[in-house]
Amino acid sequence: MNLPNILYIETATNVCAVAISHGNELIGLKKSHEDKSHGRLLTTFIEELLAEQKLSPSDIDAIAVSKGPGSYTGLRIGVSVCKGFAYGQDIPVIGINTMEALASGILKNQEVKTIIQNSPDTLLCPMSEARRMEVYYGLFSPSLERIESVGAKIIDKESFSGRLEKGKIIFFGNGSEKIQNTIYHNNARFINNFQASAEYMIPLAMKAWENKQFEDTAYFEPFYLKDFIATTPKKKVI
Repeated sequence: MNLPNILYIETATNVCAVAISHGNELIGLKKSHEDKSHGRLLTTFIEELLAEQKLSPSDIDAIAVSKGPGSYTGLRIGVSVCKGFAYGQDIPVIGINTMEALASGILKNQEVKTIIQNSPDTLLCPMSEARRMEVYYGLFSPSLERIESVGAKIIDKESFSGRLEKGKIIFFGNGSEKIQNTIYHNNARFINNFQASAEYMIPLAMKAWENKQFEDTAYFEPFYLKDFIATTPKKKVI
């Protein structure tokens, strides 16, 4: 069986990342942590990555995108570019839940591997920045079984207290860093400076490819989770 070339787009957070895989092998990656750079860099990254790998758009068999929850603007840009590319090449779209992609990526972290090896019932809790003390989050087992539905949560000192009494939870992602001074428990573990990236979707996208689990490109929309709320700049006082 021929292995597919899959293009990946990650724009759900402040990270703008593009990757290409051949089967389960990552063959190219470009990313930027520059804030609000998605609209400027995304298509450039795709063009540069294809050129570096000596691939044309017609060599891509499917396109995967991190579909949220996350940044409203980032998701809108990523999914729009994804759908345009898919239409142009007549290839399927694979939508990947952002929290699941983060959980997939953290499993490569050596500290996480050690914690899980010593405590196999450890849970993974990816978090993405939302407003104030609110985060988007998911709760997964080390085998990526979904323990709780992905959602939004306002964090206080009692958050996850019941589950923390039963076992360890590893918190990570750009939403977890702001809660470290809120959740105090011996079973809470925090992995800092862990950011979203396109290559974390590879095993999830390959599973979807093998099972032919594709999005309906015409009707595919990001998983915003919450309605977008526009803010009005404060008037300047002269």
